[in-house]
Amino acid sequence: MVRSQFGKQEVIPVSVGRIIFGLFSTICLSSAVWEPSSDTAIAQTSAGGAVEAVSAAAFLNSMGINVHVAQGYDGGKYVEPLKYTGIRNIRDSGERLSGLLRLHEATGVKVDFLSWCQLDEEISSARQLASAGALLAIEGPNEPNNFLITYKGEKGGHKGNWLPVAQCQRDLYKTVKADKVLGTYPVFNMSEGGAEPTNVGLQYLTIPEGAHTDMPDGTQYADYANVHNYVSSKKVIYDDNQAWQAADPTLDDEWDGLYGEYGLTWRGKFPGYSEAQLKTLPRVTTETGWDTRGNPGGQPVQGKVLVNTYLAQFKRGWRYTFIYELIDGEGSEGEQGIYTAQYAPKLAATYIHNLTTILADNDIAAPMGHLNYSIPGAPGAVHDLLLQKANGAFELVIWGEQVKQSANLVVHFTESHKTVKVYDVTMAVDPIQTYSDVKSVPLVITDHAMIIEVVN
Repeated sequence: MVRSQFGKQEVIPVSVGRIIFGLFSTICLSSAVWEPSSDTAIAQTSAGGAVEAVSAAAFLNSMGINVHVAQGYDGGKYVEPLKYTGIRNIRDSGERLSGLLRLHEATGVKVDFLSWCQLDEEISSARQLASAGALLAIEGPNEPNNFLITYKGEKGGHKGNWLPVAQCQRDLYKTVKADKVLGTYPVFNMSEGGAEPTNVGLQYLTIPEGAHTDMPDGTQYADYANVHNYVSSKKVIYDDNQAWQAADPTLDDEWDGLYGEYGLTWRGKFPGYSEAQLKTLPRVTTETGWDTRGNPGGQPVQGKVLVNTYLAQFKRGWRYTFIYELIDGEGSEGEQGIYTAQYAPKLAATYIHNLTTILADNDIAAPMGHLNYSIPGAPGAVHDLLLQKANGAFELVIWGEQVKQSANLVVHFTESHKTVKVYDVTMAVDPIQTYSDVKSVPLVITDHAMIIEVVN
């Protein structure tokens, strides 16, 4: 990875990588490249009654992962892993742009393009990606607290001067929005803005009037807040609701989350948005992950937690979530990849493949319907997300984040359904149970995701 997973400790990896993208703002965007989706928590409830579905394609479009073409790794070796997992977005910078273009051509992935404040050449590269249909967004500098940037001859970051960081982010945003090719693409904020030692206002998308920051009121930085809320946590724990808590927009706890970057900055304690504002703040995660060597549980837990992370992040209003990383050891030491250094799939890759295969759908504009269901007695570490495919099939995803317990539940429907299939993402892409003309389905939920497909 391009950062330490230990958040605020600012441990710089041995192999410094330059990847990824991010910015953020209160401005609403509309364009052909922008997908309709909520930036706030999805207001679904399983207490009973009609629940409106969300597009399965929108969820799949939210999934991303970090790669390292820019560091000289062979993008051709990423093709099969990306096809197998079905992950639709990658994060990288543009030092080897041709590799990213070839990767898009081979897999269809879109690129979160990370800037290192070399704006002239980076804007040119972003235009080429956009022209090829390969650009997702443009992101500001990666973790200046760990990696110094140079902008207009001035160094910025670490515990020193952050004005060059702020000026780079401001100029990146202004340049992108003024560009005829790039103007409709979102800009993600730089990451780890909570580390600013002086108040340059990077805890805002647009600095509000009277904020008393070192940059002027009205300075626009980004369309989206960008954080590295590693699900593994700062204390490397494994507990109930691990992914759910990491995705909480107002929690100030063991995860390097939205609050410490945009609510009250973790280093300087500079105020930003209120808790109410944080809940609706447009946001992305450009790094999160789980190390199969350094975190508890090895491959099985990594696989379950990362699937839960994609689900929890989407349910709680994060537009995009990028796992760190695709291949072990490419951005730093450790085993955070969902593939080994020998390009063998870990269980995480298999579970993600199962998830994206079961939910496979591409039509984000299809009209959504409602499903009447309830899950009485579901504990607080069990969550659900109702998706729907363009063909009309409902995909009710129910995932547990219980480390030691299990829950014997029954999903009730208000009317009988012709065909109901049950899938387990840790087992296969085929259903483990099929029912006909039923109004209820029993489930045992533990620490991972199950999917109930309902077809009328």
